[in-house]
Amino acid sequence: MWLILTFCVWTSASYGKKSPSRGQTLVYCAVASPQTFNPELATDGATFNASSQQIYNRLVKLNNSTMQIEPSLAQSWQISPDGKVITFHLRKGVKFQKTPYFTPTRDFDADDVIFTFHRMLSTKNPFHDVGGGVYPDFEAEQMPSLIARIEKINNLTVRFVLTQPEAPFLADLAMDFASILSKQYADQLIRQHRLADIDSKPVGTGPFIFQSYLRGRLIRYTANPDYFLGKPKIEHLVFRIVTSPRARLHDLITGRCQIDGNLPPDAIDIIRRNPKLKLLASPGLNLSYLTFNVRKMPFASLKFRKAVYYALNRESYIKAIYDNQAEVAKNPIPPTMWSFDRKIRDYHYDPEEARKLLKQLGLPKGFKVTLWCPHVARPYNPNPLKMAELIKGDLDKVGIEVNVKTLGWVTFLKKSRAGELPFSLQGWTGDNGDPDNFLNTLLSCDSISSGDNRAHWCDRRFSFEVDRARVTTNVRIRTRFYQRAQQIFHQQIPWVPIAYSTIFKALRKDVRGYQVSPFGVDYFGSVYYK
Repeated sequence: MWLILTFCVWTSASYGKKSPSRGQTLVYCAVASPQTFNPELATDGATFNASSQQIYNRLVKLNNSTMQIEPSLAQSWQISPDGKVITFHLRKGVKFQKTPYFTPTRDFDADDVIFTFHRMLSTKNPFHDVGGGVYPDFEAEQMPSLIARIEKINNLTVRFVLTQPEAPFLADLAMDFASILSKQYADQLIRQHRLADIDSKPVGTGPFIFQSYLRGRLIRYTANPDYFLGKPKIEHLVFRIVTSPRARLHDLITGRCQIDGNLPPDAIDIIRRNPKLKLLASPGLNLSYLTFNVRKMPFASLKFRKAVYYALNRESYIKAIYDNQAEVAKNPIPPTMWSFDRKIRDYHYDPEEARKLLKQLGLPKGFKVTLWCPHVARPYNPNPLKMAELIKGDLDKVGIEVNVKTLGWVTFLKKSRAGELPFSLQGWTGDNGDPDNFLNTLLSCDSISSGDNRAHWCDRRFSFEVDRARVTTNVRIRTRFYQRAQQIFHQQIPWVPIAYSTIFKALRKDVRGYQVSPFGVDYFGSVYYK
Protein backbone atom coordinates (compact mmCIF):
# COMPACT_ATOMS: atom_id res chain seq x y z
CA MET A 1 0.00 0.00 0.00
CA TRP A 2 1.36 3.38 -0.98
CA LEU A 3 1.46 6.23 1.50
CA ILE A 4 1.40 9.70 -0.02
CA LEU A 5 3.93 11.51 2.08
CA THR A 6 4.17 15.21 2.74
CA PHE A 7 7.35 16.85 1.49
CA CYS A 8 8.77 20.31 1.77
CA VAL A 9 7.60 22.16 -1.32
CA TRP A 10 10.25 24.01 -3.25
CA THR A 11 9.54 27.62 -3.98
CA SER A 12 9.60 28.98 -7.50
CA ALA A 13 13.16 30.04 -6.77
CA SER A 14 14.12 26.41 -7.23
CA TYR A 15 13.65 26.93 -10.95
CA GLY A 16 15.12 30.42 -11.15
CA LYS A 17 13.92 33.90 -10.24
CA LYS A 18 10.99 33.72 -12.62
CA SER A 19 9.10 30.55 -13.40
CA PRO A 20 7.93 30.33 -17.00
CA SER A 21 4.18 30.43 -17.43
CA ARG A 22 2.31 27.14 -17.45
CA GLY A 23 2.35 25.50 -20.85
CA GLN A 24 5.92 26.55 -21.57
CA THR A 25 7.72 24.28 -19.07
CA LEU A 26 7.75 20.51 -18.76
CA VAL A 27 9.10 19.09 -15.52
CA TYR A 28 10.21 15.47 -15.67
CA CYS A 29 10.82 13.49 -12.49
CA ALA A 30 13.98 11.56 -13.33
CA VAL A 31 14.97 8.46 -11.38
CA ALA A 32 18.74 8.94 -11.24
CA SER A 33 21.55 11.33 -12.06
CA PRO A 34 23.40 11.03 -15.38
CA GLN A 35 26.96 9.75 -15.26
CA THR A 36 27.99 12.27 -17.90
CA PHE A 37 26.50 14.39 -20.70
CA ASN A 38 28.37 12.41 -23.36
CA PRO A 39 26.48 9.18 -24.23
CA GLU A 40 29.63 7.69 -25.79
CA LEU A 41 30.89 7.05 -22.26
CA ALA A 42 27.80 5.42 -20.73
CA THR A 43 25.34 2.56 -21.00
CA ASP A 44 22.58 3.65 -18.60
CA GLY A 45 19.16 5.12 -19.30
CA ALA A 46 19.59 8.03 -16.89
CA THR A 47 22.53 9.32 -18.94
CA PHE A 48 20.81 8.67 -22.27
CA ASN A 49 17.66 10.51 -21.17
CA ALA A 50 19.67 13.52 -20.05
CA SER A 51 22.02 13.63 -23.03
CA SER A 52 21.48 11.67 -26.25
CA GLN A 53 17.68 11.81 -26.21
CA GLN A 54 17.43 15.58 -25.68
CA ILE A 55 20.69 17.16 -26.86
CA TYR A 56 21.96 14.95 -29.69
CA ASN A 57 20.94 13.10 -32.83
CA ARG A 58 22.42 10.11 -34.62
CA LEU A 59 22.81 9.29 -38.30
CA VAL A 60 19.75 7.02 -38.14
CA LYS A 61 17.00 6.33 -35.63
CA LEU A 62 14.64 3.49 -34.70
CA ASN A 63 10.87 3.77 -34.96
CA ASN A 64 9.39 3.02 -31.52
CA SER A 65 6.45 1.13 -33.00
CA THR A 66 8.00 -0.85 -35.84
CA MET A 67 11.64 -0.90 -34.65
CA GLN A 68 12.59 -0.17 -38.26
CA ILE A 69 15.58 2.02 -39.08
CA GLU A 70 14.68 5.53 -40.30
CA PRO A 71 16.66 8.57 -41.49
CA SER A 72 17.85 11.17 -39.01
CA LEU A 73 21.05 13.16 -39.63
CA ALA A 74 21.56 10.92 -42.65
CA GLN A 75 18.69 11.31 -45.08
CA SER A 76 19.62 8.18 -47.08
CA TRP A 77 22.29 5.48 -47.45
CA GLN A 78 23.49 2.72 -49.74
CA ILE A 79 25.05 -0.62 -48.83
CA SER A 80 27.49 -2.30 -51.21
CA PRO A 81 26.64 -5.80 -52.55
CA ASP A 82 29.24 -7.40 -50.26
CA GLY A 83 27.79 -5.57 -47.22
CA LYS A 84 31.12 -4.00 -46.29
CA VAL A 85 30.68 -0.42 -47.51
CA ILE A 86 27.88 1.87 -46.28
CA THR A 87 27.63 5.34 -47.82
CA PHE A 88 25.58 7.95 -45.96
CA HIS A 89 24.12 11.07 -47.57
CA LEU A 90 23.82 13.68 -44.84
CA ARG A 91 20.95 16.05 -44.26
CA LYS A 92 21.66 19.57 -45.49
CA GLY A 93 21.22 22.64 -43.32
CA VAL A 94 21.33 20.98 -39.87
CA LYS A 95 22.64 23.45 -37.30
CA PHE A 96 24.52 22.79 -34.11
CA GLN A 97 23.13 24.45 -31.00
CA LYS A 98 24.18 27.92 -29.97
CA THR A 99 25.02 28.03 -26.27
CA PRO A 100 26.61 30.56 -23.89
CA TYR A 101 29.92 28.73 -24.40
CA PHE A 102 29.79 27.99 -28.15
CA THR A 103 28.54 29.72 -31.30
CA PRO A 104 28.71 27.56 -34.43
CA THR A 105 29.76 29.17 -37.72
CA ARG A 106 28.97 26.25 -40.01
CA ASP A 107 26.32 23.54 -40.36
CA PHE A 108 26.66 19.87 -39.50
CA ASP A 109 28.73 17.96 -42.08
CA ALA A 110 30.91 14.90 -42.68
CA ASP A 111 33.75 16.27 -40.53
CA ASP A 112 31.51 15.96 -37.45
CA VAL A 113 30.70 12.34 -38.21
CA ILE A 114 34.35 11.47 -38.70
CA PHE A 115 35.39 13.31 -35.52
CA THR A 116 32.71 11.56 -33.44
CA PHE A 117 33.83 8.07 -34.40
CA HIS A 118 37.52 8.94 -34.61
CA ARG A 119 37.43 9.99 -30.95
CA MET A 120 36.32 6.47 -29.99
CA LEU A 121 38.48 4.66 -32.55
CA SER A 122 41.86 6.31 -32.27
CA THR A 123 44.10 6.67 -29.24
CA LYS A 124 45.81 9.50 -31.15
CA ASN A 125 42.67 11.63 -31.08
CA PRO A 126 43.22 14.35 -28.42
CA PHE A 127 39.80 13.58 -26.89
CA HIS A 128 40.17 9.80 -26.78
CA ASP A 129 41.32 9.61 -23.15
CA VAL A 130 39.12 12.45 -21.94
CA GLY A 131 36.52 10.93 -19.65
CA GLY A 132 38.57 7.79 -19.09
CA GLY A 133 39.09 6.51 -22.64
CA VAL A 134 36.52 3.70 -22.26
CA TYR A 135 33.60 3.56 -24.70
CA PRO A 136 31.55 0.61 -23.43
CA ASP A 137 28.82 0.26 -26.06
CA PHE A 138 31.16 1.14 -28.92
CA GLU A 139 33.53 -1.57 -27.76
CA ALA A 140 30.77 -4.06 -26.92
CA GLU A 141 29.48 -3.78 -30.48
CA GLN A 142 33.07 -4.56 -31.63
CA MET A 143 33.32 -1.30 -33.56
CA PRO A 144 37.11 -0.94 -33.13
CA SER A 145 37.73 -4.18 -35.06
CA LEU A 146 34.75 -3.74 -37.39
CA ILE A 147 35.39 -0.24 -38.78
CA ALA A 148 38.35 -0.32 -41.16
CA ARG A 149 38.10 3.38 -42.02
CA ILE A 150 35.69 6.28 -42.44
CA GLU A 151 36.02 8.41 -45.58
CA LYS A 152 34.79 11.89 -46.37
CA ILE A 153 33.51 11.92 -49.96
CA ASN A 154 32.33 15.51 -49.72
CA ASN A 155 30.79 17.74 -47.04
CA LEU A 156 27.49 15.87 -47.12
CA THR A 157 28.66 12.34 -47.93
CA VAL A 158 30.55 9.98 -45.65
CA ARG A 159 31.51 6.35 -46.19
CA PHE A 160 32.06 3.62 -43.60
CA VAL A 161 34.28 0.76 -44.79
CA LEU A 162 33.94 -2.38 -42.66
CA THR A 163 36.27 -5.33 -42.22
CA GLN A 164 33.35 -7.75 -42.70
CA PRO A 165 29.63 -7.70 -43.43
CA GLU A 166 27.74 -6.74 -40.28
CA ALA A 167 23.98 -7.30 -40.10
CA PRO A 168 23.34 -5.16 -36.98
CA PHE A 169 25.55 -2.25 -38.09
CA LEU A 170 22.80 0.21 -39.09
CA ALA A 171 20.81 -0.62 -35.96
CA ASP A 172 23.96 -0.09 -33.89
CA LEU A 173 24.33 3.40 -35.36
CA ALA A 174 20.88 4.23 -33.96
CA MET A 175 22.19 3.53 -30.44
CA ASP A 176 22.88 6.40 -28.07
CA PHE A 177 26.67 5.98 -28.13
CA ALA A 178 26.64 6.99 -31.82
CA SER A 179 25.35 10.51 -31.07
CA ILE A 180 27.10 13.05 -33.28
CA LEU A 181 29.36 15.65 -31.64
CA SER A 182 30.56 18.95 -33.09
CA LYS A 183 34.12 18.98 -34.41
CA GLN A 184 34.12 22.77 -34.49
CA TYR A 185 33.28 22.85 -30.77
CA ALA A 186 36.01 20.28 -30.10
CA ASP A 187 38.55 22.43 -31.98
CA GLN A 188 37.52 25.43 -29.87
CA LEU A 189 38.05 23.45 -26.66
CA ILE A 190 41.54 22.43 -27.81
CA ARG A 191 42.44 26.10 -28.31
CA GLN A 192 41.00 26.94 -24.88
CA HIS A 193 42.71 23.95 -23.18
CA ARG A 194 39.30 22.85 -21.86
CA LEU A 195 38.96 19.40 -23.40
CA ALA A 196 36.91 17.96 -20.50
CA ASP A 197 34.09 20.41 -21.24
CA ILE A 198 33.04 18.31 -24.24
CA ASP A 199 31.54 15.80 -21.80
CA SER A 200 30.05 18.22 -19.27
CA LYS A 201 29.01 21.21 -21.42
CA PRO A 202 27.43 19.42 -24.38
CA VAL A 203 26.66 20.75 -27.85
CA GLY A 204 24.49 18.76 -30.23
CA THR A 205 21.88 19.10 -32.96
CA GLY A 206 18.92 17.86 -30.88
CA PRO A 207 15.64 19.44 -29.75
CA PHE A 208 16.89 20.89 -26.45
CA ILE A 209 19.91 22.99 -25.48
CA PHE A 210 21.68 22.24 -22.21
CA GLN A 211 21.62 25.13 -19.74
CA SER A 212 22.79 23.94 -16.32
CA TYR A 213 23.14 20.98 -13.99
CA LEU A 214 22.80 21.07 -10.20
CA ARG A 215 24.31 17.71 -9.36
CA GLY A 216 21.83 15.21 -8.00
CA ARG A 217 18.95 17.71 -8.16
CA LEU A 218 18.15 19.58 -11.38
CA ILE A 219 19.01 19.75 -15.06
CA ARG A 220 17.71 22.64 -17.14
CA TYR A 221 17.26 22.86 -20.92
CA THR A 222 15.70 25.29 -23.37
CA ALA A 223 14.09 24.56 -26.72
CA ASN A 224 16.41 24.61 -29.74
CA PRO A 225 14.95 27.25 -32.10
CA ASP A 226 16.98 25.84 -35.01
CA TYR A 227 16.11 22.17 -34.56
CA PHE A 228 15.89 20.59 -38.02
CA LEU A 229 12.62 18.82 -37.18
CA GLY A 230 11.08 22.03 -35.87
CA LYS A 231 11.36 23.88 -32.57
CA PRO A 232 9.80 21.91 -29.68
CA LYS A 233 6.48 23.24 -28.41
CA ILE A 234 7.68 23.39 -24.83
CA GLU A 235 10.08 26.24 -24.21
CA HIS A 236 11.76 24.92 -21.07
CA LEU A 237 12.54 21.37 -19.99
CA VAL A 238 13.50 20.60 -16.38
CA PHE A 239 14.72 17.26 -15.04
CA ARG A 240 14.06 16.94 -11.30
CA ILE A 241 16.15 14.05 -10.01
CA VAL A 242 14.00 12.20 -7.48
CA THR A 243 15.27 8.76 -6.51
CA SER A 244 12.39 7.90 -4.17
CA PRO A 245 9.35 6.31 -5.92
CA ARG A 246 7.03 7.75 -3.27
CA ALA A 247 8.46 11.22 -3.75
CA ARG A 248 8.03 11.01 -7.54
CA LEU A 249 4.44 9.88 -7.17
CA HIS A 250 3.76 12.73 -4.75
CA ASP A 251 5.28 15.25 -7.15
CA LEU A 252 3.23 13.91 -10.05
CA ILE A 253 -0.04 14.04 -8.09
CA THR A 254 0.62 17.58 -6.84
CA GLY A 255 1.67 18.78 -10.30
CA ARG A 256 5.29 19.52 -9.47
CA CYS A 257 6.24 17.29 -12.36
CA GLN A 258 4.27 16.24 -15.43
CA ILE A 259 5.88 12.83 -16.13
CA ASP A 260 7.18 10.15 -13.76
CA GLY A 261 10.37 8.60 -15.14
CA ASN A 262 9.75 5.13 -13.69
CA LEU A 263 6.35 4.24 -12.27
CA PRO A 264 6.35 1.37 -9.75
CA PRO A 265 3.72 -1.29 -10.53
CA ASP A 266 2.09 -0.99 -7.09
CA ALA A 267 1.23 2.65 -7.84
CA ILE A 268 -0.84 1.78 -10.90
CA ASP A 269 -4.21 1.77 -9.14
CA ILE A 270 -3.49 5.18 -7.61
CA ILE A 271 -2.81 6.62 -11.06
CA ARG A 272 -5.93 5.05 -12.55
CA ARG A 273 -8.15 6.51 -9.82
CA ASN A 274 -6.80 10.04 -10.18
CA PRO A 275 -8.79 12.05 -12.78
CA LYS A 276 -5.85 14.41 -13.39
CA LEU A 277 -3.45 11.62 -14.38
CA LYS A 278 -3.18 9.05 -17.16
CA LEU A 279 -1.37 5.74 -17.42
CA LEU A 280 0.55 4.44 -20.45
CA ALA A 281 1.87 0.89 -20.78
CA SER A 282 4.04 -0.96 -23.28
CA PRO A 283 5.78 -4.35 -23.41
CA GLY A 284 9.35 -3.71 -22.40
CA LEU A 285 12.38 -4.74 -24.42
CA ASN A 286 14.06 -5.53 -21.14
CA LEU A 287 15.35 -8.13 -18.73
CA SER A 288 16.35 -8.24 -15.06
CA TYR A 289 18.83 -10.87 -13.95
CA LEU A 290 21.06 -12.10 -11.15
CA THR A 291 24.62 -12.40 -12.37
CA PHE A 292 27.69 -14.26 -11.16
CA ASN A 293 31.30 -13.35 -11.86
CA VAL A 294 32.25 -16.80 -13.14
CA ARG A 295 35.95 -16.09 -12.70
CA LYS A 296 35.60 -16.02 -8.92
CA MET A 297 34.75 -18.81 -6.49
CA PRO A 298 32.26 -20.18 -5.68
CA PHE A 299 30.57 -18.66 -8.75
CA ALA A 300 33.02 -20.40 -11.09
CA SER A 301 31.27 -23.67 -10.23
CA LEU A 302 28.40 -24.57 -12.56
CA LYS A 303 26.88 -26.68 -9.79
CA PHE A 304 26.83 -23.68 -7.47
CA ARG A 305 25.21 -21.48 -10.11
CA LYS A 306 22.63 -24.18 -10.82
CA ALA A 307 21.93 -24.54 -7.09
CA VAL A 308 21.21 -20.81 -6.84
CA TYR A 309 18.91 -21.04 -9.87
CA TYR A 310 16.91 -23.89 -8.28
CA ALA A 311 16.72 -22.03 -4.95
CA LEU A 312 14.99 -18.91 -6.29
CA ASN A 313 11.21 -18.69 -6.23
CA ARG A 314 11.03 -16.22 -9.10
CA GLU A 315 7.25 -16.52 -9.44
CA SER A 316 6.94 -14.91 -6.01
CA TYR A 317 9.13 -12.00 -7.17
CA ILE A 318 6.76 -11.30 -10.05
CA LYS A 319 3.93 -10.84 -7.57
CA ALA A 320 5.85 -9.00 -4.85
CA ILE A 321 8.03 -6.72 -7.00
CA TYR A 322 6.08 -6.28 -10.23
CA ASP A 323 2.51 -6.67 -8.94
CA ASN A 324 2.10 -9.41 -11.59
CA GLN A 325 2.94 -6.91 -14.36
CA ALA A 326 5.90 -8.96 -15.59
CA GLU A 327 6.81 -12.43 -16.82
CA VAL A 328 9.30 -14.89 -15.36
CA ALA A 329 12.38 -14.84 -17.59
CA LYS A 330 14.17 -17.89 -18.95
CA ASN A 331 16.34 -16.63 -21.84
CA PRO A 332 18.86 -13.76 -22.10
CA ILE A 333 16.59 -11.90 -24.57
CA PRO A 334 12.96 -10.81 -24.06
CA PRO A 335 10.09 -12.79 -25.64
CA THR A 336 9.05 -9.81 -27.79
CA MET A 337 12.33 -10.09 -29.70
CA TRP A 338 12.71 -12.23 -32.81
CA SER A 339 14.79 -15.41 -32.36
CA PHE A 340 13.56 -15.93 -28.76
CA ASP A 341 13.77 -19.70 -28.20
CA ARG A 342 10.43 -20.80 -26.75
CA LYS A 343 11.46 -24.47 -26.71
CA ILE A 344 13.95 -24.03 -23.87
CA ARG A 345 12.64 -25.57 -20.65
CA ASP A 346 13.33 -23.31 -17.70
CA TYR A 347 14.81 -24.52 -14.41
CA HIS A 348 11.94 -24.81 -11.93
CA TYR A 349 11.88 -23.78 -8.27
CA ASP A 350 13.30 -26.75 -6.35
CA PRO A 351 15.05 -25.90 -3.05
CA GLU A 352 15.64 -29.60 -2.32
CA GLU A 353 17.61 -29.97 -5.56
CA ALA A 354 19.56 -26.83 -4.59
CA ARG A 355 20.50 -28.35 -1.23
CA LYS A 356 21.55 -31.58 -2.96
CA LEU A 357 23.91 -29.74 -5.34
CA LEU A 358 25.41 -27.67 -2.51
CA LYS A 359 26.02 -30.85 -0.50
CA GLN A 360 27.84 -32.37 -3.49
CA LEU A 361 30.10 -29.31 -3.54
CA GLY A 362 30.95 -29.84 0.10
CA LEU A 363 30.06 -26.30 1.10
CA PRO A 364 29.68 -25.89 4.87
CA LYS A 365 26.28 -24.99 6.27
CA GLY A 366 26.03 -21.24 6.59
CA PHE A 367 28.28 -20.47 3.61
CA LYS A 368 28.27 -16.69 3.12
CA VAL A 369 28.09 -14.46 0.03
CA THR A 370 27.47 -10.75 -0.55
CA LEU A 371 24.72 -9.68 -2.93
CA TRP A 372 25.03 -6.19 -4.41
CA CYS A 373 22.17 -4.10 -5.78
CA PRO A 374 21.59 -0.47 -6.83
CA HIS A 375 19.43 1.70 -4.62
CA VAL A 376 17.41 3.18 -7.50
CA ALA A 377 14.44 1.70 -9.37
CA ARG A 378 14.88 0.83 -13.02
CA PRO A 379 12.28 -0.04 -15.71
CA TYR A 380 13.33 -3.70 -15.53
CA ASN A 381 13.41 -3.76 -11.71
CA PRO A 382 11.15 -1.34 -9.80
CA ASN A 383 12.52 -2.30 -6.36
CA PRO A 384 16.05 -3.79 -6.41
CA LEU A 385 16.46 -3.78 -2.62
CA LYS A 386 13.22 -5.67 -2.06
CA MET A 387 14.20 -8.20 -4.73
CA ALA A 388 17.59 -8.64 -3.06
CA GLU A 389 15.89 -9.32 0.27
CA LEU A 390 13.63 -11.95 -1.35
CA ILE A 391 16.66 -13.62 -2.92
CA LYS A 392 18.39 -13.55 0.47
CA GLY A 393 15.39 -15.30 2.03
CA ASP A 394 15.35 -18.02 -0.62
CA LEU A 395 19.10 -18.68 -0.42
CA ASP A 396 19.08 -18.67 3.38
CA LYS A 397 16.62 -21.57 3.21
CA VAL A 398 19.10 -23.76 1.32
CA GLY A 399 22.08 -22.89 3.51
CA ILE A 400 23.62 -19.89 1.71
CA GLU A 401 23.79 -16.87 4.00
CA VAL A 402 23.46 -13.63 2.05
CA ASN A 403 24.62 -10.19 3.08
CA VAL A 404 22.77 -7.57 0.99
CA LYS A 405 24.61 -4.34 0.19
CA THR A 406 23.40 -1.36 -1.85
CA LEU A 407 25.28 1.30 -3.81
CA GLY A 408 24.37 4.59 -5.43
CA TRP A 409 23.58 4.28 -9.14
CA VAL A 410 26.77 5.79 -10.58
CA THR A 411 28.99 3.87 -8.15
CA PHE A 412 27.09 0.65 -8.81
CA LEU A 413 27.61 1.01 -12.57
CA LYS A 414 31.30 1.82 -12.16
CA LYS A 415 32.01 -1.13 -9.89
CA SER A 416 29.90 -3.50 -12.00
CA ARG A 417 31.82 -2.57 -15.13
CA ALA A 418 35.12 -3.07 -13.32
CA GLY A 419 34.11 -6.59 -12.22
CA GLU A 420 34.14 -5.64 -8.52
CA LEU A 421 30.63 -6.99 -7.77
CA PRO A 422 30.86 -10.80 -8.16
CA PHE A 423 27.21 -11.42 -7.19
CA SER A 424 24.80 -8.68 -8.17
CA LEU A 425 21.37 -7.72 -9.47
CA GLN A 426 21.60 -6.38 -13.00
CA GLY A 427 19.31 -5.56 -15.90
CA TRP A 428 19.25 -4.38 -19.48
CA THR A 429 16.93 -2.59 -21.85
CA GLY A 430 17.55 -3.15 -25.55
CA ASP A 431 19.02 -0.26 -27.52
CA ASN A 432 18.29 -1.23 -31.10
CA GLY A 433 15.77 -4.08 -31.39
CA ASP A 434 18.40 -6.63 -32.51
CA PRO A 435 19.22 -9.79 -30.50
CA ASP A 436 22.89 -8.93 -30.96
CA ASN A 437 22.37 -6.05 -28.55
CA PHE A 438 21.69 -8.56 -25.77
CA LEU A 439 23.63 -11.69 -26.72
CA ASN A 440 26.78 -10.02 -28.03
CA THR A 441 26.77 -6.91 -25.84
CA LEU A 442 26.13 -8.67 -22.54
CA LEU A 443 27.61 -12.15 -22.98
CA SER A 444 30.28 -12.40 -25.69
CA CYS A 445 33.96 -12.87 -24.92
CA ASP A 446 34.73 -9.51 -26.57
CA SER A 447 32.32 -7.63 -24.29
CA ILE A 448 34.26 -8.52 -21.14
CA SER A 449 36.79 -5.74 -21.76
CA SER A 450 34.03 -3.14 -22.24
CA GLY A 451 32.51 -4.04 -18.87
CA ASP A 452 29.07 -4.89 -20.27
CA ASN A 453 29.64 -8.62 -19.72
CA ARG A 454 29.15 -8.44 -15.96
CA ALA A 455 29.53 -12.22 -15.62
CA HIS A 456 33.03 -12.15 -17.17
CA TRP A 457 31.83 -15.31 -18.92
CA CYS A 458 33.65 -16.37 -22.08
CA ASP A 459 32.28 -19.43 -23.85
CA ARG A 460 33.87 -19.76 -27.27
CA ARG A 461 30.97 -21.88 -28.57
CA PHE A 462 28.49 -19.17 -27.57
CA SER A 463 30.54 -16.36 -29.12
CA PHE A 464 31.04 -18.41 -32.28
CA GLU A 465 27.26 -18.67 -32.82
CA VAL A 466 26.73 -14.97 -32.10
CA ASP A 467 29.55 -13.97 -34.43
CA ARG A 468 28.09 -16.10 -37.22
CA ALA A 469 24.76 -14.35 -36.80
CA ARG A 470 26.40 -10.96 -37.28
CA VAL A 471 27.74 -11.60 -40.78
CA THR A 472 24.50 -12.54 -42.54
CA THR A 473 21.35 -10.51 -43.11
CA ASN A 474 19.16 -13.61 -43.52
CA VAL A 475 16.85 -13.49 -40.48
CA ARG A 476 16.04 -17.21 -40.65
CA ILE A 477 19.73 -18.14 -40.53
CA ARG A 478 20.47 -15.55 -37.85
CA THR A 479 17.60 -16.95 -35.75
CA ARG A 480 19.11 -20.43 -35.90
CA PHE A 481 22.48 -19.16 -34.68
CA TYR A 482 20.95 -17.05 -31.90
CA GLN A 483 18.83 -19.95 -30.66
CA ARG A 484 21.92 -22.15 -30.45
CA ALA A 485 23.56 -19.42 -28.38
CA GLN A 486 20.54 -19.31 -26.05
CA GLN A 487 20.79 -23.07 -25.54
CA ILE A 488 24.47 -22.77 -24.55
CA PHE A 489 23.57 -19.96 -22.15
CA HIS A 490 20.88 -22.17 -20.61
CA GLN A 491 23.35 -25.00 -20.07
CA GLN A 492 26.11 -22.83 -18.56
CA ILE A 493 24.04 -20.36 -16.44
CA PRO A 494 26.25 -17.28 -16.29
CA TRP A 495 23.10 -15.54 -14.99
CA VAL A 496 19.76 -16.39 -13.49
CA PRO A 497 17.20 -14.56 -15.69
CA ILE A 498 14.48 -13.14 -13.43
CA ALA A 499 11.85 -11.04 -15.19
CA TYR A 500 10.65 -9.40 -18.40
CA SER A 501 8.87 -6.26 -17.26
CA THR A 502 6.05 -4.18 -18.70
CA ILE A 503 6.92 -0.48 -18.91
CA PHE A 504 4.47 1.91 -17.24
CA LYS A 505 4.55 5.69 -17.48
CA ALA A 506 2.36 8.10 -15.55
CA LEU A 507 1.62 11.58 -16.93
CA ARG A 508 -0.50 14.57 -16.11
CA LYS A 509 -3.62 14.36 -18.26
CA ASP A 510 -2.92 17.59 -20.16
CA VAL A 511 0.41 16.28 -21.56
CA ARG A 512 0.26 15.33 -25.25
CA GLY A 513 2.67 13.85 -27.78
CA TYR A 514 4.55 11.55 -25.40
CA GLN A 515 5.27 7.99 -26.54
CA VAL A 516 6.43 5.09 -24.39
CA SER A 517 9.66 3.75 -25.84
CA PRO A 518 10.36 0.00 -25.73
CA PHE A 519 14.01 1.03 -25.40
CA GLY A 520 13.38 2.50 -21.95
CA VAL A 521 14.28 6.11 -22.77
CA ASP A 522 12.27 9.33 -22.69
CA TYR A 523 12.18 11.79 -25.58
CA PHE A 524 10.46 15.18 -25.20
CA GLY A 525 10.96 16.81 -28.60
CA SER A 526 7.35 16.07 -29.59
CA VAL A 527 5.68 16.68 -26.20
CA TYR A 528 3.27 19.58 -25.62
CA TYR A 529 0.36 20.70 -23.46
CA LYS A 530 -3.25 20.43 -24.48
